[in-house]
Amino acid sequence: MMITKIYSPAETKKAAEEIKLGELIAFPTETVYGLGADATNEQAVKRVYLAKGRPSDNPLIVTVSSPEMAAEYIADYGQYGEKLIKAFWPGPLTLVFKIKPGSLSPVVTGGLSTAAFRMPENETTRKMIAQAGVPIVGPSANSSGKPSPTTAQHVFHDMEGKIAGILDDGPTAVGVESTIVDLSTSEPAILRPGGIISEQIEKTIGLSVDSDQHKVGANETPKAPGMKYKHYAPAAQVLIVRPNDWKQALAWAGSQSENIGIMAPSQILKGSLPANVLPYDMGNDLASATHRLFDGLRYFDNEQKVNWILACSFEEKGLGAAYMNRLKKSSGGTYFEPQD
Repeated sequence: MMITKIYSPAETKKAAEEIKLGELIAFPTETVYGLGADATNEQAVKRVYLAKGRPSDNPLIVTVSSPEMAAEYIADYGQYGEKLIKAFWPGPLTLVFKIKPGSLSPVVTGGLSTAAFRMPENETTRKMIAQAGVPIVGPSANSSGKPSPTTAQHVFHDMEGKIAGILDDGPTAVGVESTIVDLSTSEPAILRPGGIISEQIEKTIGLSVDSDQHKVGANETPKAPGMKYKHYAPAAQVLIVRPNDWKQALAWAGSQSENIGIMAPSQILKGSLPANVLPYDMGNDLASATHRLFDGLRYFDNEQKVNWILACSFEEKGLGAAYMNRLKKSSGGTYFEPQD
């Protein structure tokens, strides 16, 4: 088993050297930690799938240090690509473009003629990529299907001994993955909601954007991550709790013979809780809950080992669309249903 090193933000050159040697390095972004490998090295990219246990038809995001680096591979920006790049790069926005034939391996693209590109806001990671001199693939640095990592410690838990190193730049800020917009067709579409909300996209391009293309069929190859397979799921079964159902949900939890995990807003946790309820505070608002979502799921996976987690829901508007997208995937769309 290899030793997984921890690199500080001052050691980006060392991490970049590992990338150039074909090794895997986890890296920070403003959303979640990614798992990086030289996107032009097919063997290195294959090792990303192996490290994560990820299906090989699930394409990988190509992470770049600059728009100029992405331009080496993009064949067609479409009508809106340059506007969105100017408005939101660097930042939590991934864009799917048609690529130049043969410019990226099918191992990266899932065999498609398109690829997803992202330029993260995190300066440490952009510096590492620039020093490596190549774009890197950047799926989340977790075991496939599990909650995404928002700290270097989360990455170490899943990837120790599987990768060469982790570039540690502290906890991420947003807490859920980037918004993905498909620009490879005549009509732009949001393939995955994230920190850049649909209203921001629409205001920038002056066009209504389809926001309901988050899934693909069993025999289809997805254009972007998170569209086909179960994602973000802890070992426990997650039950989504609607705002008006917390009283009955807590009563149900208290009636169980085992400990029950609760991921709830601060005001819910201020009351008297049943003795067997293990709380995780999601904060006072949607932004806080989104930031803490994956950490909460991992808390109950790695530290408390419960079989059931009750998790708060929010209205599916703005950032709430991203939060609920991840929560529904982690729960399999299962809600707590009060008994009459």
